[in-house]
Amino acid sequence: MSTQMTGRRSRRGPLQSALRRGRELREQVETLLQESKTVKALDSEKKKSLNERCLELKKSVDENTLTLQNLKKSDEPAPVGNYNQRKEEEEKQLFELSQQLEKLAAVLNQDNVVKDSRMNLKKKGSPEEQQKNEETENEEEGQSTQNDDDDEEEQDSEDDEDDEDDDESKLDDSLNTEFIALGDFAAQQEGDLTFKKEEVLLIIEKKPDGWWLAKNLKGEKGLVPKTYLMAKDKEEEEPSEEETEEDIEVADETAGGADILKRTDSHWSAVKKALTENNALDALTTMGAVPAGFRPSTLAQLLDEGNQFQTASFLQPVLTPSNLSFQDLVWSSEKGSIQPRPTRISLVMTLWNCKGIPFPGISIQVLSRHIRLCLFDGNRILSNIHTVRATWQPKNPKTWTFSPRVSGILPCILDGDCFIRSNDPSPDIGLLFELGITYHNSTGESGELSCGWAFLKLFDSSGFPVPFKTYELFLNGGTPYEKRVKVDPSISRRASSNVFQHMITLRKQPQLLVKLRSISTRSKGILNLLPEVLIGSMCYMHLILFYRQILGDVLLKDRPNVQHADLISNPILSTFPKLMEQPDIMDALRSSWAEKESTLKRSEKRDSEFLKSVFVLVYHDTVYPLLQSVSLPEYKWAEEESEGTRWRIIAEFLKKNREKGGSLPSLLSLESPHKAFDVMETAYDFLGEARKNSPLI
Repeated sequence: MSTQMTGRRSRRGPLQSALRRGRELREQVETLLQESKTVKALDSEKKKSLNERCLELKKSVDENTLTLQNLKKSDEPAPVGNYNQRKEEEEKQLFELSQQLEKLAAVLNQDNVVKDSRMNLKKKGSPEEQQKNEETENEEEGQSTQNDDDDEEEQDSEDDEDDEDDDESKLDDSLNTEFIALGDFAAQQEGDLTFKKEEVLLIIEKKPDGWWLAKNLKGEKGLVPKTYLMAKDKEEEEPSEEETEEDIEVADETAGGADILKRTDSHWSAVKKALTENNALDALTTMGAVPAGFRPSTLAQLLDEGNQFQTASFLQPVLTPSNLSFQDLVWSSEKGSIQPRPTRISLVMTLWNCKGIPFPGISIQVLSRHIRLCLFDGNRILSNIHTVRATWQPKNPKTWTFSPRVSGILPCILDGDCFIRSNDPSPDIGLLFELGITYHNSTGESGELSCGWAFLKLFDSSGFPVPFKTYELFLNGGTPYEKRVKVDPSISRRASSNVFQHMITLRKQPQLLVKLRSISTRSKGILNLLPEVLIGSMCYMHLILFYRQILGDVLLKDRPNVQHADLISNPILSTFPKLMEQPDIMDALRSSWAEKESTLKRSEKRDSEFLKSVFVLVYHDTVYPLLQSVSLPEYKWAEEESEGTRWRIIAEFLKKNREKGGSLPSLLSLESPHKAFDVMETAYDFLGEARKNSPLI
């Protein structure tokens, strides 16, 4: 019997042991959280004990995480099913557990500090008593010199009175001012003040978090959101005879205090106009359809303005400052291919999920939930803008999830695994994430709103890269150029004496979970052959490599001489960048190439030139006919009907290709009309397409 038990213990692998330890730690954390609910606000000894246990548990969780990260599949004594998936899921859960313990420790420690400060205040006495003691001491010490300094004191007192008068006048200007409510507001938690549209409120205190202390005409007091209010004196103000309504400039304030919208008519008429037709976002915010921290998407606007930040532009080779050669496309005569170029930033980033994202009102139809990301230094955008679409469940609309390691028929736009490349020397460079929704409302208006943004700096203050690990990023409201704006001011961060309530409030804050990972040797070899600055999906990285290799062959190896600048006949070079803006056709190419590659022999897969020639045939059979098809509707972002129609046509086309052994029968068939041939659809103008060596804005 003992021999059998020993055999069973020996068969338990390192992963199973780590998973078991993780379950034990989760149970201990759950017990700790239950105990923290019952702690009284001033029970310092108990809180101190809980804080020590919390720190010990966090240390154990971090140690188990490190153990898990160092495990390898080869360490297991027996095969383990779904090894990588189980390992990553456990690592994710341990990270969340560590963050939870860190927050709890911060709350417990904060409460102890508050109590200590209160005890010190009691020992010192009240402010009035301190003032009396100071006055007594001053009278005793300054008796001998009082007569000599009478004139100076009188002058000083006059100056102080003037300063006090100025301060009081400023205080009177900012406080005790009557405001008019722009919409109805219902109290969302204890301490809030309910009011109706056009009700007059007296502001008693302005808090920096955007929640002001107000009193209504009945004498009731409570906190109200500042975005619902407008100063009454401005509403009553009439333009003078010299001033017309067009000459008066009024600014709308956001919750963060930033002026973002200029209007050219009187304030009240502008508000009414915004509520009806001119400013859809203000109207939606006032009606409560979207939180006050939502803004028109900054990154979406940049994508709409032109091709400067589109991925297609960043696939093109970069010219040197002299414009006489290519900076990031160099031929290696030894290898007979383009030369690898390692970069300062070369990593893989995985999007896990988003939590606590406010759900718009029922009047808003959400067409797409997505993240747009790019490299950013706090002032300039330093890369292309890459988009990943999120999925969600109706039962939990505030949580967005992503699909790492997209394979098979899953669309590449859902791929949460992204490669990041850049050679920018900026010490402040990092990843900017903007969560967005594409919407359509009941009045027929549509657009894209930012639901919050986050920034992850990639280098620390010493210039070293940040560690590869999972990061929990709290989201900011407003735009990346606004500061201290909350996504949803209704989720208050006001301190609570109850530890458990404070923890719940923190967990409600919108947040994004991402993981920075090092790249494998094989992936690193591919990335070093891609453009120096690029963000893209890992699932089509190998397809971009084929494009770059063909680009090198055409521009560096086969071009008659470096002065030759004529148009080049090459359908792949002229059309491949378009696939970055039409991900469904990219999926068709990815699927067709995977099918073709599975039929190749191992020796053929090792022959790069042979692989390149096969890729060209697959591309001509798949992408080129689809791009020229008349029946395929134009690609439109987040239009369900258009996307569905395109998917059906593409799937049917691929099916016929498999049945008939290629696209030639489809191209010659009268049932599949194509656009009239234009020589420019196969012509590549590298001088017109190449990017100049200039900084982005």
